[in-house]
Amino acid sequence: MSAILRLFRIDHGPRIDAERVYLRLPRLADHKPWAQLRAASRGYLTPWEPSWPADDLTRTAFRQRLAAYARELEAGEAFPFFVFRKDDDAIVGGVRLFNIRRGVSQTGVLGYWSGQAHAGQGYTTEAVKAVIDFAFGPLGLHRLEAACMPHNARSADLLSRCGFSEEGYARAYLKINGEWRDHRLFGLIAPS
Repeated sequence: MSAILRLFRIDHGPRIDAERVYLRLPRLADHKPWAQLRAASRGYLTPWEPSWPADDLTRTAFRQRLAAYARELEAGEAFPFFVFRKDDDAIVGGVRLFNIRRGVSQTGVLGYWSGQAHAGQGYTTEAVKAVIDFAFGPLGLHRLEAACMPHNARSADLLSRCGFSEEGYARAYLKINGEWRDHRLFGLIAPS
């Protein structure tokens, strides 16, 4: 079964469990709670993310997002996870492992976001650690990379708590909220 069809099924994997959260691939049924969380967190998230298209939170755009995720998943290039609180199955954020490169590299890039109401509660840290275990375990990756803007101290602290080391600084690295922004670069090597 293709990844595109799997994303529209009710039961698909992988599911990753942490202490208070679990992660799974997004489903069409996630649209409403995802859109509500993103809308409520818009002011909190937009300084740190690429510009949102005008229709970003619509069901049509969400279907397109799922189709793009499915293509990446099918190619083995990415694993997009939504993060849910175990207590009540509420979506609290997302973690995406992407730009997975095989061959001599065996590396991937990690990105994450948290809804404003759930920030600072440790959910994203748990989720990132769980994806690190998934990347270095079942996926067999050797290295993970992540980046954050210089003034995003919370993100830099999260990466440090998860074992990442700061490795450099990239000028005009990513276009965030409509402007090219410098980023601090972090890396993590699989334990031997």
